[in-house]
Amino acid sequence: MKYTKQLFRQKDIYDIEPTNDIFTGAIRENALFHYQNCPDYRRILDGVGFHPESIRAYADLQKLPFIPTLYCKHHHLQSVAPKKQIIKATSSGTSGSMSKIGFDLKSLNLGKKMVVRVGRYHKLWSVKPVNYIIFGYQPTKENKTAVSKTALGFTFFAPALSRTFALENTRNGYKLSWDRIVRALERCAKSRFPMRTIGFPAYTYFLLRDLKEKGIRYQMPKGSMVTLGGGWKQFYAEKADKQTFYALVKEVLGIEKTNVIEFFGAVEHPILYTDCRCHHFHIPVYSRVIIRNPDDFSPVPDGQPGIINLLSPMMQSTPLCSIVTDDLGVLHTEPCPCGAKSPWLEIIGRVGISNIVTCAAGADTYLKE
Repeated sequence: MKYTKQLFRQKDIYDIEPTNDIFTGAIRENALFHYQNCPDYRRILDGVGFHPESIRAYADLQKLPFIPTLYCKHHHLQSVAPKKQIIKATSSGTSGSMSKIGFDLKSLNLGKKMVVRVGRYHKLWSVKPVNYIIFGYQPTKENKTAVSKTALGFTFFAPALSRTFALENTRNGYKLSWDRIVRALERCAKSRFPMRTIGFPAYTYFLLRDLKEKGIRYQMPKGSMVTLGGGWKQFYAEKADKQTFYALVKEVLGIEKTNVIEFFGAVEHPILYTDCRCHHFHIPVYSRVIIRNPDDFSPVPDGQPGIINLLSPMMQSTPLCSIVTDDLGVLHTEPCPCGAKSPWLEIIGRVGISNIVTCAAGADTYLKE
């Protein structure tokens, strides 16, 4: 793990070009580890005549066989014994196929370093206590979805005065209560401490839209944030454009668009992508993105749309060094006014595969009800 450790010690998380050789070495290390410790992954690579040792130059990363997230939902790949997997997470809170990912101690330590540096760069860390409103699931021992774990983890960026969950666990399962969230917003508006929200954009948008229609307005304390993650999923057709969303947040909560922050990630690729002040998902040093043609999976030139291929050497317990999602995106290399040097990823939609069950699918069901 010489290269991997070196990669996760980088101080400038968005200056990726000088780390290309380090990243290449880290992917080679990671792919070789999985090749030697996961028989199923070895069969996949042997089946196409690829060996990790052939990764010598940065351009060779395009040749590394990728694994679709849909494959992960039907096959549980492991390179580390289950008893060494300290935390387990799934991609879905509903019945049906789901990815099951375990995190061993090495993966968790690398992830911790990433979160510390990303949180510091984006000014998420604070010693001032915060009231949290989570537009998602209340955590339980039974709920192993990654989205519930990451939402709870977000509440440790600043000390939690309170945590209010939109989906509360009851004897009859999860129940969505707008009234409880509205009461929490009223308390937050009267508090001298900041409020932070986290959760599904659809939840946040529909609630704020309802409040606006009812003529309800708040002025949240200075330093309050609206943070989003999990995508629009089944509500993609109703997705609001960013400027409309930011204007709604300003009108109803009194929070400026600079304090609206969105995250992107996947349980099969647990890298923290955080948008900049221009609301672009810059690629951190811990990962690389290849956009591929949906027809033949060949790489497309920057600026053209295609299927998103995500690479990272972070995971030791599961061979996720190169995965292809069901998201469509564009990789932009033009300079960003925020000053971050790395390219940025624009998510433009999802592949129309009906049997993919996403981590927010169950939550969407509650919202429809």
